[in-house]
Amino acid sequence: MSFYALILVLVASVTHAYWNYLSKQANGKTPFIWLIYSISVILYLPFVIWQLIKGGISVTWLVLGIGLVSAILRLSYFVILQTGYRKADLSVVYPLARGSGPLFATVGAILFIHETPNIYSLSGLLLIIAGVLIITKLKITASLSTRLKAGLLYGIATGLFIGCYTVWDKFAVSGYNVQPLLLIYISNVFGAVVLAPGSLNKIAEVKKEIKLHLWHIIAIAILSPFSYILVLKAMQVTPVLYVAPARELSILIGVFMGGRMMNEEDNRRRMFGSIFILTGIICLAFG
Repeated sequence: MSFYALILVLVASVTHAYWNYLSKQANGKTPFIWLIYSISVILYLPFVIWQLIKGGISVTWLVLGIGLVSAILRLSYFVILQTGYRKADLSVVYPLARGSGPLFATVGAILFIHETPNIYSLSGLLLIIAGVLIITKLKITASLSTRLKAGLLYGIATGLFIGCYTVWDKFAVSGYNVQPLLLIYISNVFGAVVLAPGSLNKIAEVKKEIKLHLWHIIAIAILSPFSYILVLKAMQVTPVLYVAPARELSILIGVFMGGRMMNEEDNRRRMFGSIFILTGIICLAFG
């Protein structure tokens, strides 16, 4: 992986972990997610207009179609993730989602984009999987708590959608040269439109979210697109096999926030598992 791509991914990891921490704090439902999408559309509109004026963005029906598929995948990811945060711990859902995502993305990259793994990418991936297993107590049994089971279910489901949209978006930015800003903006517009009817029917909840979590919403509306734009920039010049797992440095930050700042249980073991994940990321960086 090039130094340029690695820096993009590292910055994206930090911002990604922080907006997930804010999201967990809020524990918002559909109106919360809708407000994030809507405010993001407003805040990023000047940048889209500027790029259109400069001629840096090309809008065609094909690009809109590709963006629509990406939007559906990312909206599904966001809804499942937020549901997981309401039902389980940040230090379980977040590392599971971010840890299983590269596995699904790697399989997709090999099957559909025909990327070829090497010893570094395979070793890194295996270490990341080992870290995920440690975080989930190495096995799935009936003795797991209801909260941990929920974290396992929603974490892996979120990871599946991460893998799907990562491979699709790599196809978009590399295969069809869709600009990352435009791809993200289409997703945000789609999310705002789709969630509007259900949210506007709960106007009292919308007002409550604005009153309680306005600054959380604004911060996530800025940081969520920004972090993924950086990832897409990295994927323009680097295979998914390296970018998808490398961005999971955010797992360490997410586990730390969950354990230290939210007093979630069993943090020592979760941090130990996260070290495996970090080691895997280092292997990928040498690939």
